[in-house]
Amino acid sequence: MQHLDELPGESPLVRRRAALGSRDMTAIEDYAMIGDRLTAALVSSQGSIDWLCLPNFDSPACFAALLGNRHNGRWLLGAVDPIRTTRRYIEDSLVLVTEHETATGIVQLIDSMPAVDGRTDVVRRIECVHGEVEMQHEWIVRFGYGMVRPWVHRRPDFSDYGSADMIAAVAGPELVVLRGPRLPRAADGVHRDIFTLRKGEQMIFEMTSKRSYAPLPEPVDVRSRVHRSMMHDRHWIADCSYEGPHRDVVRRSLLTLRALTHGATGGIAAAATTSLPEEIGGERNWDYRYCWLRDAAHTIEAMIRAGLTEAAQPWREWLLRAVAGDPADMQIMYTLDGGRELPERELPHLAGYENSTPVRIGNGAVDQRQTDVLGEVMAALSQARDAGIRETPDSWALQRALINELCERWDEPDNGLWEIRGPQRHFTHSRIMVWAALNFAIDGAERHDLPGDVSRWREVRDRVRDEIMTKGFDAERGTFTQYYGTREVDASLLVIPTVGFLDAHDEKFRGTVAAIEEDLMRDGLLLRYRTSSGVDGVSGDESPFLVCSFWLVSAYSRMGRLDEARALMDRLVGLCNNVGLLSEEYDVRANRMLGNFPQAFSHLGLVLAACDLAAAESQATTPVA
Repeated sequence: MQHLDELPGESPLVRRRAALGSRDMTAIEDYAMIGDRLTAALVSSQGSIDWLCLPNFDSPACFAALLGNRHNGRWLLGAVDPIRTTRRYIEDSLVLVTEHETATGIVQLIDSMPAVDGRTDVVRRIECVHGEVEMQHEWIVRFGYGMVRPWVHRRPDFSDYGSADMIAAVAGPELVVLRGPRLPRAADGVHRDIFTLRKGEQMIFEMTSKRSYAPLPEPVDVRSRVHRSMMHDRHWIADCSYEGPHRDVVRRSLLTLRALTHGATGGIAAAATTSLPEEIGGERNWDYRYCWLRDAAHTIEAMIRAGLTEAAQPWREWLLRAVAGDPADMQIMYTLDGGRELPERELPHLAGYENSTPVRIGNGAVDQRQTDVLGEVMAALSQARDAGIRETPDSWALQRALINELCERWDEPDNGLWEIRGPQRHFTHSRIMVWAALNFAIDGAERHDLPGDVSRWREVRDRVRDEIMTKGFDAERGTFTQYYGTREVDASLLVIPTVGFLDAHDEKFRGTVAAIEEDLMRDGLLLRYRTSSGVDGVSGDESPFLVCSFWLVSAYSRMGRLDEARALMDRLVGLCNNVGLLSEEYDVRANRMLGNFPQAFSHLGLVLAACDLAAAESQATTPVA
């Protein structure tokens, strides 16, 4: 992959920086992610950690410059005047290496969050590898999403960092401490330092988070912890069996999905951020730091398809805890620990990314009815069964109860896959996933000898299919529609063959693909739907949604349109930033990422599309017996 900052300075990123001007905002694609599977930090190529929530993904941020400015909190450690910057992850890990070249030397910055012992630490090691480099260090902690200025003071440090003090920042229950051999000095509420690093010299800085009323963790061997964390990542990805096109990018996407999976609870975050806009200056800014059943189920499918079967077990246990109780009370999303409360509110003290407001935390869609969700959950659990993960009495009892509840309410209107905030409708994709949920339940009972009211499930499944074919298909145009009674289409209809509703070669599906290409293609990538129809009840527009284009790769692959599948896959992979990460959307005309980042839906879409393409290529080259 190309490096973002290579000279000469005519790259899209350099042009973006010039356009951003005095607000000194950083392009979304300029960030990399480090994490410890409890939370994650976004690090710019200039060495600024602009987003970090502690202690979990969905906790308040202590560095929130991403959605405001430096005074909302950041940790900058980098060269003063780099003329060239390159970066990479150390192979098959989340340890990030950034190399700055200046007029006088070269320095390496190695960032990590060791994920081995339940502690939350950010470790930053700098080393001059050539000449000498002037460095800048700025540490600004602001709790409460950049609003709360803590009491910051020096206190004795008895560690082996070579300094007599450490810096502690405390506000109520929140506490972070910074250790290192040369600590920045306070000035006007900001800790700053400028120093020169010469060849062979190195420094290690470590920020540790803890409740202010609990004992501070003892210093540990940083190098050993980072090494062990890297070994854990490599051991996990070693089971990946994928050997098809874009293998390295697929593995990086799988590691990203793992990084978004909470190591203690098994919940899978949809993204590491909140409120990165789908339209610059618009209001389509949502909080994605929670576990959507749909996104998590697709993540498990992607991991199983790539041979990482054991990943399904922790999520299934999370699901049992989160959904426990009355099946009628199942939500579409939960907190990372399975909690149900996600009240949506706005943070007016944050200016928003490039002045895109409001900045929201929580998500009002938690109370929506999205009938498709159980279909995705049942699909993932079916794949887990087929991969050898045995059902427990509790796990199958839960699925059976949810399916029986679905049989009672399947024909109600809902908000659909895209969390429409307009009127509820009978969305065709939702109905297809109802059919899929029942079909997977029937399959589980019949092929795996599990108990269930199969005759009732089969009867309801057939009624759902008949309704879809009657009300969800536009015979005049030859396409399935977004919802009953409209002529609009929706990219979600591309999953029809994936869940087995129709074969990819069926003329009704071919007509649907053609209509989607005609209506939703923008600059070679797919929109979710036409926002101009007013269906979603939100003002403004949005850019192509990346997972939709990955669905089109899968559709092309299943239809035998392999040249088109390869070309689109190559293009989508080329949209990854220089460390292999993707956001939610991509604005082709402005050549930039939009939406929350990194986005699980985009990365799982990449993995599943690659698997479908590899399977189609293998089938195409296998001689017919």
